[in-house]
Amino acid sequence: MKNLVDMIVRSLVDNPDDVIINETAGESIIILEISVAPDDVGKVIGKEGRIANAIRTVVKAAAAKIEKKVTVEILTKKEVA
Repeated sequence: MKNLVDMIVRSLVDNPDDVIINETAGESIIILEISVAPDDVGKVIGKEGRIANAIRTVVKAAAAKIEKKVTVEILTKKEVA
């Protein structure tokens, strides 16, 4: 799951080296925290959150195969530090 999100997000941003994805897996849920440079947050979220929702939809479809629930959160580098 982490690899899928990593590939999608790195292709969207201008600073792919600044992308950090933390995965926290529980028994039935996976939480993915995407951290990007402050300049790239808008590119990952998109107008009215359309890109962020598209990422969540793709991840949800992939998670259905492994019968888990996935939450995707988008953070800036400042919020992580």
